[in-house]
Amino acid sequence: MEPISDHLQEDLRILFVGYNPSVRSGETGHHYANPNNRFYRILFQAGLTPRLYKPQEDGDLLKLGYGFTNIVARPSLTAAEITSEEYREGRLILKEKIKAYRPSIVCFVGKGVYEQYSGRRGKSWGTQQDPMVEGVIDYVCPSSSGLVRMKLEEMVAIYSGIKKYIGTELGNG
Repeated sequence: MEPISDHLQEDLRILFVGYNPSVRSGETGHHYANPNNRFYRILFQAGLTPRLYKPQEDGDLLKLGYGFTNIVARPSLTAAEITSEEYREGRLILKEKIKAYRPSIVCFVGKGVYEQYSGRRGKSWGTQQDPMVEGVIDYVCPSSSGLVRMKLEEMVAIYSGIKKYIGTELGNG
């Protein structure tokens, strides 16, 4: 299965970074496309989008200044299938993307994504000290996968913390 396209541009407000695409995302070519994934619902309930978007509209979020990529490009059923070599290679590629595009915030959609990227363990949710790329905020959120057993309200509260960095005027990219 082919990797799905990143949605990147300069001056992003937020770059969302996942583990890797789901099989459903690989089939459709859209980020967070698995029907059990709560990503778009979380963004809407957290006040980060003006309405509830669908996976097929992922490219439209660039207008809000929101981009998408993954630490590993290969789609799989679960993140457990990702090899240490894929993480090693993905970490380097991701850091180069962040340096090149310089988003205001990199939101890691899953604590494990940040741990694989940074090599740091035991971090809390939210803003991380000592960002990996100077001048870019590293922000850690729970994975939105339906496999995560955290309550939706708890996840929304963590994602809501991003608003203090981007303001509340949605639609101004």
